[in-house]
Amino acid sequence: MTDVNEFDSAYDVVVVGGGPCGSTVSTLVAKQGHRVLLLERERFPRYQIGESLLPATVHGVCRLLGVSEELERAAFMVKRGGTFRWGSNPEPWTFAFSSSPQFAGPSSTAYQVERMRFDKILLDNARANGVDVREESPVSDVVEDADGRVTGVVWQDAEGTRHRTSARIVVDASGNGSRIHTRTGGSRKYSEFFRNVALFGYFRGGKRLPAPNRGNILAVAFSAGWFWYIPLTDELTSVGVVLMPEALDKVRGDREAALLSLIQECPMIAEFLADAERVTEGPYGQVRVRKDYSYIQDAFHKPGLVLAGDAACFIDPVFSSGVHLATYSGLLAARSINTTLSGDVPEQLCFEEFEARYRQEYSRFHDFLVAFYDMHQDEQSYFWRAKKVTDGLGTELESFVELVGGGSSHEGALVGDRAAALQELADFVHRPVAESGEDRDLLKTSLARSVSREGVRIQVQAELGENADEYVPVREGGLVPSADGMHWSYPAPRPS
Repeated sequence: MTDVNEFDSAYDVVVVGGGPCGSTVSTLVAKQGHRVLLLERERFPRYQIGESLLPATVHGVCRLLGVSEELERAAFMVKRGGTFRWGSNPEPWTFAFSSSPQFAGPSSTAYQVERMRFDKILLDNARANGVDVREESPVSDVVEDADGRVTGVVWQDAEGTRHRTSARIVVDASGNGSRIHTRTGGSRKYSEFFRNVALFGYFRGGKRLPAPNRGNILAVAFSAGWFWYIPLTDELTSVGVVLMPEALDKVRGDREAALLSLIQECPMIAEFLADAERVTEGPYGQVRVRKDYSYIQDAFHKPGLVLAGDAACFIDPVFSSGVHLATYSGLLAARSINTTLSGDVPEQLCFEEFEARYRQEYSRFHDFLVAFYDMHQDEQSYFWRAKKVTDGLGTELESFVELVGGGSSHEGALVGDRAAALQELADFVHRPVAESGEDRDLLKTSLARSVSREGVRIQVQAELGENADEYVPVREGGLVPSADGMHWSYPAPRPS
C-alpha cells in the first residue's frame, strides 16, 4: 500500500458511494460537462435492501437520468400501489397511485426491483454519461484546507494504492454506513419514535395478491410490529418484520428461527408463505437485521462537502420512501452543484436550498408515518404510549404530537398544530373495509397529499421539461428550479 501526501488527481466533483443517490447526482452533474469521480467500496452487482419504488423515482428521476427504456427491458415487477392490513380493520385495503389525478396513465405505477439489478443499471448509466466510476475503492477520509473547507478525499483503489484526489465539491452518498458523515459537524439524531429493528429474508413460492394488485407491496400490522411482503418476481419475495422496541427480545439468538416464529404470529403473512421455502443460498440466503435505521444528521453540508441520501437521513420504510429520498436528494444536490460550479449563485445559498428542501421532504414522510403508525386502538397504540412517555396531562393525541413534534425530540417535523391532520389520517385508516382489498383514495388526506406533492413535481419536470408551479420559493430568500430542472435560480417577479 502506497501513501500519497500530495493530490495525485483533480476533479470538479467526487461522489462517495455508487447507490441510487450517488449514481443520480454524479450522472446529472456529468451531463452538464463537469468532471466527476465516483468511488464505490464494493463491486456491483451487490446486495442491498430497499426494493419497493415510488412513481416519482421511476417516472421522474429515472427519466431525467435517461434509463426509462432500460428499466422497461429489465421487466421488473409492476407495482400499482400498496395493500395494507392496518389499523383496526380485519380486512386489507389498497391504495392505488392512480387515485391521484396527477398520476394518470403510465405514471400511475412503479416497480418492485431487485436492487442488485436496479442499482447496477443506474451505475452503468453514470459511467455511460462520462462519470469516472471506480469500484472496490473505499474512501477513508476527506481532506480539509486551513480554513476548514473540504478540498478532496483519501481513498484506496482495487490494487491497494492510496490516493488523495482534490475536488471543488465532495458528495457523501455512501449510505447509513458512511465513514465521513460526521465531517459536516454534529452527529446523527436517532428517532425517538421509530426506534425499531428490522429482521428480513427471502422466500420462493409465496402467494400473490389477486389481480390487479399482485405486484403491490403488502404491509400487515400485528401485535409486535408490522411485516413487509414485496413480490420481486413471480417466485421471489422479500419478507421483513419491523418490531417495536418492546419486542426486540424476539430477534435475539437464531435469526432464522426468530423470523419464522414471528411469521406464525401474523396469520396473513403465515398464510401467504404456507407453501413457500426460505432462500438459503446466494445473496438472498441470509436472514439479516438492521437496527436504529431512522435518523437525521445535525448538518447536511459544510464548505466543499454535502451529505445526500442515507448519509444525511433515513425514515422508517413502511411507505417505500428509501429510494425516493435517495434519488430526490441526488437531484437536489446536482442542482446545487451545477449552480455552484457555474458561478451563478453563491455556494452557501445553493446548499442551504438543498438542505432546506431535503429536510422538508424528510419531514413530510415523518409527519405522515407517525400518524400512520397509530395501528391499534388499545394500550399498544402509539398515541397511548406517547402519553406514558411524556407524562402528558392532555389527551393521548396531544401527547403524541408533543412527543414527535419537537417538544421532546431532535426532529423538526410536526411543528405547529397538526392534530387535525393526524386525526384525519387515523380516521381514514380505521374506517371499516367493505370488501377485502378495496381501493381507497388515500390522497384525500392532507398528510398523504403532502407526501406526494414533490413527487408529482419531479414527474412533471421529467415529462414536460418545465418546473411546474414552482415559481415561488419554499422559504424566505430561497431559490427555485431552473426551467430544465438542473440548476437553481433566483425567483423572478410573478406576473401581475
